[in-house]
Amino acid sequence: MSVMVERRGAVLVMTIDRPAQRNAVNRAVSLALAKALDTLDADPTLRVGIVTGAGGNFCSGMDLKAFVDGERPELEGRGFAGVTEKPPEKPLIAAVEGYALAGGCELALACDLIVAGDTAMFGLPEVSRGLVAGSGGLVRLRERIPPAIALEYALTGARMGAATAHRWGLVNRLAPPGSALEAALALANEIAANAPLSVIASKRIMAAAPDWPLDQRWDLQRDMVETVLASADAQEGARAFAEKRAPVWRRQ
Repeated sequence: MSVMVERRGAVLVMTIDRPAQRNAVNRAVSLALAKALDTLDADPTLRVGIVTGAGGNFCSGMDLKAFVDGERPELEGRGFAGVTEKPPEKPLIAAVEGYALAGGCELALACDLIVAGDTAMFGLPEVSRGLVAGSGGLVRLRERIPPAIALEYALTGARMGAATAHRWGLVNRLAPPGSALEAALALANEIAANAPLSVIASKRIMAAAPDWPLDQRWDLQRDMVETVLASADAQEGARAFAEKRAPVWRRQ
């Protein structure tokens, strides 16, 4: 099995399970992740997804041996690892230990949030291999950290340690080595405790807003906001607050 999928309450944990290859992504991994991400979005009992890797590494990128043999890990309409071109509508967290390099870094960047062990390493070394980080690395890294810093890492292929990545804002939370998944689950459960419709709408608005013209942003977000305000969950949230109890969300 190339990807292990496990439900932890409202969280779906997807673990790339190719430790001997440092969890390099081949087509089978991409297909398995795409299937798991479809489950995440389709199942109303699931609220958050976590992607991680087995054996002490997150992902070393594309399986170069498979690439030389003519196999490509990109899926049409979905991209590398089944996610870089089409992330899920629900929040997705990367739990990173060890190496998140090349496509592995791009996979982490395709996630909404990153939790990393203190010894984790990020990087886009494609230029040193005659390749280009075309699965979102060059596009997303400059959106997550200062553009000039992102350009330096992209042009040199240098590795970025977890502490540096955290300082630049690429990593949300640092964890002791070996405990990134545990820390990611804690973050996921914080998110899962909130209203599902509100969480999805918040992610959608924050992803789309940078492309909205300034004079249209209020009109463009209005429909999404009004859908949430008209939901049963909005009424439940207000009642639960007034009654000083935990809300019971119904995603409607």
